[in-house]
Amino acid sequence: MEKELILVVDDDAQITTFLKRYLEKQEYRVICASDGREMQTVLEREDVDLCILDIGLPGKSGLDITRDLRQKSDLPILVLSGRDETFDRVVGLEFGADDYMVKPFEPRELVARIRTILRRSNRPEIPTVQSTHPIFHFGQWSLNSGERSLIVAASGMPVVLTTSEFELLHLFAANPGTAFTRDQLLDAARGRVSFAGDRTIDVHVMRLRKKLCPDPDDSEIIKTVHGVGYSFIATVTRVG
Repeated sequence: MEKELILVVDDDAQITTFLKRYLEKQEYRVICASDGREMQTVLEREDVDLCILDIGLPGKSGLDITRDLRQKSDLPILVLSGRDETFDRVVGLEFGADDYMVKPFEPRELVARIRTILRRSNRPEIPTVQSTHPIFHFGQWSLNSGERSLIVAASGMPVVLTTSEFELLHLFAANPGTAFTRDQLLDAARGRVSFAGDRTIDVHVMRLRKKLCPDPDDSEIIKTVHGVGYSFIATVTRVG
């Protein structure tokens, strides 16, 4: 069986040299790039299994690269940052990163996260929604799975959703009343789970709740199931 290929993208030669040597000792193949252009060249040439991507790259930032790449690829991405900022962490995950680590990092922890991401990304997908493109109606909302859009049914006004928010809401609407664990919801949000922990999915659910129930006095249609995760309790009508 061929070793898994990791692409390390960082403009710090010390980091790329160290990671290449260390990860190769862990039985991975490693290719390094110093910026987005070199990264794209490698991706066009090689079948990469996972990318370790620095945020602070010259030219196009790692966050922008992650966002753009996620629009056309499910390549697992582990983002590195020199700052331990909650904002950067949340934005990185919302832009589509599978995990986030702060420099300096413990190499053994990095390898543990790599293994977790690769294991989850290789997991067969559990079919939860049919391959057709139905429209789900619930409350005042209409969720169009083909257009990947959410609108207020009466006015047609669109609601902006991130990729992860749409995937979560799609899963909920297709399976009303089902209690999902955070692990299952993270799998749905990116097609695989992040190592970043339970709090990641809580952030996504919190933002979805605010968009679906902007009035705090309204009852929430995403219910917390203590000890399990979350369940969608709206009455859903499926068309198509």
